Amino acid sequence: MRTAYQRLGLGVLGGGLLVTLLGCSADEPAESADQAPAVESATKARERVQAYLDAVAAKDVAAGRSQFCAVMHPAFDAVATGPSGDFADHFEVSQAQITEVEPGPRGEEVSAALSVTTDAEELVRPLLFTVTRDGADWCIASETPGSTAPAPTTTPEPTETQ
Repeated sequence: MRTAYQRLGLGVLGGGLLVTLLGCSADEPAESADQAPAVESATKARERVQAYLDAVAAKDVAAGRSQFCAVMHPAFDAVATGPSGDFADHFEVSQAQITEVEPGPRGEEVSAALSVTTDAEELVRPLLFTVTRDGADWCIASETPGSTAPAPTTTPEPTETQ
């Protein structure tokens, strides 16, 4: 009987040691259940917008259209190649970059800046994309002009000391 208790005790001790070792083996803290979907959505949103920006720079209308949600295709078709559209012939995109990705009320909001050249004039066009999940996939649900106002600075005025 004593041997059975010793084996049981060793089994419990060995199992506890194994659980402790497995629990402490990770060098990084595990992502919480809330963090994993947020990281995935930000990554997917960035990928969709980057693919769209690449399509704009390459003037590939079909590739750009494919980044938008299906319900947005008629609106995209109506404006994309128009005089103010992203794929208009009268300007070239010299640089396109994502500046920020953050959660918004309707999905991930991705801010981007396009440097465009038209008639020897270069200007920066800020854009704001909303990327959302549509079934199992992610797509751009909207594109609007971004803010052109610079962020306010809060540097204190220098004061004189006596």
